[in-house]
Amino acid sequence: MKPEETPQPVGEEPTGFTAALADHAAMRTALELARKAAAHGDIPVGALVLDQNQKILGHGRNTRELEKTPTGHAEIVALTAAAKTINSGRLDGCTLVVTLEPCVMCAGAAMSARVARIVFGAWDDKAGACGSVWDLPRDPRALHRIETIGGLYAHECAHLLTTFFEARR
Repeated sequence: MKPEETPQPVGEEPTGFTAALADHAAMRTALELARKAAAHGDIPVGALVLDQNQKILGHGRNTRELEKTPTGHAEIVALTAAAKTINSGRLDGCTLVVTLEPCVMCAGAAMSARVARIVFGAWDDKAGACGSVWDLPRDPRALHRIETIGGLYAHECAHLLTTFFEARR
């Protein structure tokens, strides 16, 4: 079932169980986006932004090589698309789902957009900013803190990255 097909009562927060199901469905979609990034030579990372009713507001995949831009990270692409969808730079109550732990730039963008949750797959022990190297979303000094859940489909997400980099060596 796709995230946008997840039934929710109008105006109510999703239950924990329903949100978890939506996270799993969204991560599977993010993995497909990551595979598309790899197909055009970009690091395989995919991301989605879900609203409080688990509807997809924006999606993205890495486009740094494709578009020749240093900010072409999947999270930035997805956050920008979601902001355009709702015509606001504030994504209050939204969830960012991404196949790789966000870097400093992407964690900062999520904080600036005021997302409520970040759900990611593989941990990034070199540049991760949601618990591995840094933990920006939960830093007590931050103006806005974000609930962060790491490790969803971690093996599959990490395998996709490992396979990509092994093929390039």
